[in-house]
Amino acid sequence: MFRSLRVHNYRLYAGGQVISNIGAWMQRVAQDWLVLELTHNSGTALGVVTALQFTPTLLFGLWGGVVADRYDKRRILLLTQILMGLSALSLGLLDISNVVQIWHVYLVAFIVGLITVVDNPTRQAFVVEMVGRADVANAVSLNSANFNSARIVGPAVAGLMISAVGIGLVFVINAASYIAVLAGLLLMRVADLHRSKPLPRKKGQLLEGLRYVRDRHDLLLPMALIFVVATFGLNFQVTIALMAKGVFHTGAESYGLLSTMIAVGSLGGALLSSRRKGRPRIRLLLGSAFAFGVLETLAGLMPTYATFGILLIPTGVASLMFTTSANASVQMGTSASMRGRVMGLYLLVFMGGAPFGSLLIGWLAQVTSPRVSIVGGGVVSFLAAAILGLVFARRKGLRVERTPGPVPHLRVLAPDSEPLERVAH
Repeated sequence: MFRSLRVHNYRLYAGGQVISNIGAWMQRVAQDWLVLELTHNSGTALGVVTALQFTPTLLFGLWGGVVADRYDKRRILLLTQILMGLSALSLGLLDISNVVQIWHVYLVAFIVGLITVVDNPTRQAFVVEMVGRADVANAVSLNSANFNSARIVGPAVAGLMISAVGIGLVFVINAASYIAVLAGLLLMRVADLHRSKPLPRKKGQLLEGLRYVRDRHDLLLPMALIFVVATFGLNFQVTIALMAKGVFHTGAESYGLLSTMIAVGSLGGALLSSRRKGRPRIRLLLGSAFAFGVLETLAGLMPTYATFGILLIPTGVASLMFTTSANASVQMGTSASMRGRVMGLYLLVFMGGAPFGSLLIGWLAQVTSPRVSIVGGGVVSFLAAAILGLVFARRKGLRVERTPGPVPHLRVLAPDSEPLERVAH
């Protein structure tokens, strides 16, 4: 389960990320709460902040992948982490000085989005350089476990700190947490990295990456599915805050606890995924996406704060099983020379729909109710998994046949009528 931690460079990276991710989750909660305080609980404003943070990925995400292929990934990450820390510090000082306004939050969100354009594809591609191709799936899952461990601690700590000392100090602490990441990157053994050959500058490299993915149906399916689910279903930054404040009428501590509940499930999903070896199968990708959509729909229908929080745990498990499967499937199916550009495109479809999705979900919650927004996202997610599954089956010429007997089950059959596997009992 933890085999990637045997690698010295990955241990340094993961250690720095534990601290930085806690700070990042603290900032997410603080930022959402600051927006709600400055705008008198506006779901639309919350959606605008999320949209501004992801719009740069929509506009420039593909170029970020080109940068990742052209330059030293470790040095790129050193620069992006410094800029991220300075952005958090700026917002913290504005709040502590009691001069913060909503446009400040909008501006910082957009700046962070611009930095993320380069940081995210570089970070994704750097995983392979640290651990090698054989352990990519394990490292991707451990990164998610790391991220969601912080997601358990960060929101809970942020909720307590907001109530005790105010929002501004949370941003300052997050800024300081980037020191751990910088230290880990600087202490790495550069000679041990599995570096890919830097891509020489020439015209047409962006289109080359797009053509590469266009001709690979095994990459198109996870990208199409991640786009729909991430755009409409994975909007918890907006929906959980609105459910906590608008439906259950709770405070920052209770909002932080809800974020912790879904993080507990996400951590479980990441650890389950880390035991998997090899490239994830399509059935796991489709099944986990379908399960996530159903669970999110049920969560939105829960009548009480407690039942809503409890159902967020299995929802988190399904969401991480799905996202880690999609990520590992794309990374392991891509050649080293294309990895930065392919991951740039993957992150574009993963995050690029967020500006539209978050605005739509925020607006829908405001004109109807937060329940409608979260249920709608779940329904779209499980329908997308079902429809893409049927498209995949038709393209491959597969069909499902019911087999009677003492233990009735379904079989998936290839065009030659040979059964591929049992899929249900």
